[in-house]
Amino acid sequence: MRPQAPEGAPKQPGALKLLSGDANPELARKIADALHEPLDEMRITRFADGEIDVKIAHSVRGADVFLIQPTCEPVSENYMQLFIILDALRRASAGRITAVIPYYGYARKEKKTQARDPISAKLMADIITLAGANRVIALDLHADAIQGFFDIPVDHLTAEKLLVEYIRKLHLPNAVIVSPDVGGAKRVGDVARLLDLPIAFVYKRRPKALRAEGATSVRVLATHGVLAGDAVEKLVNSPIEEIVITDSIPLPPAKQHLKIKILSIAPLLAEAILRVHEDRSVSELFK
Repeated sequence: MRPQAPEGAPKQPGALKLLSGDANPELARKIADALHEPLDEMRITRFADGEIDVKIAHSVRGADVFLIQPTCEPVSENYMQLFIILDALRRASAGRITAVIPYYGYARKEKKTQARDPISAKLMADIITLAGANRVIALDLHADAIQGFFDIPVDHLTAEKLLVEYIRKLHLPNAVIVSPDVGGAKRVGDVARLLDLPIAFVYKRRPKALRAEGATSVRVLATHGVLAGDAVEKLVNSPIEEIVITDSIPLPPAKQHLKIKILSIAPLLAEAILRVHEDRSVSELFK
């Protein structure tokens, strides 16, 4: 007979299992390598009419499952995969299911800006929970308030330190951290504080606005490289010297360019997954 845990002791999670949807398999592989854990087999197929079907190869009963699936382009397709895989895991009696969502789509609609607007970010949170997620790990949400849309725990990570370390290694004299708008003031202020650098704000997103004020070089740093439409063409043909993004969203070969540098968030996500699995503090990662 198994001994009973002392009253009030934290529940021990089952074995750690990693799964990945089709949204960013390369990032999932990097996370698995960092954790020295295999990615569990899962087959995602489609019926003749395009409907998604999922087959999880091995038992997940009682396991501590982490499903890695950013909801980037094609956003609706990747969300549907996320929902269906979560449902499959729930019905397979997984002990705990954590949705690892490095990029949270439909986040721009986090509030009503005019009459009869949807709040799509809240709707996605509701369906993620309904589908079976017990916890979410997210990265640099479009708005901090989105955490409150979930009725389950959310670990909201930031790639701030990754970007700070990159800037620090550049050893740039007379560097200034610039926000393209007032909305980015807090994040820019946090980065500037860590680097002990001055900050500035502009009301135009064009780098020419900075060049006109005497900037000798301009670098753009962002967590999520959405780069929709002709964004890459516009950026590489601008006065920007370098564009630094993370691999939260995969960058297809057609959009890759020498000006674009990609930093991996895999070590950060791997550490967060391990801390959640071991019931340790995730907030320590921010210190």
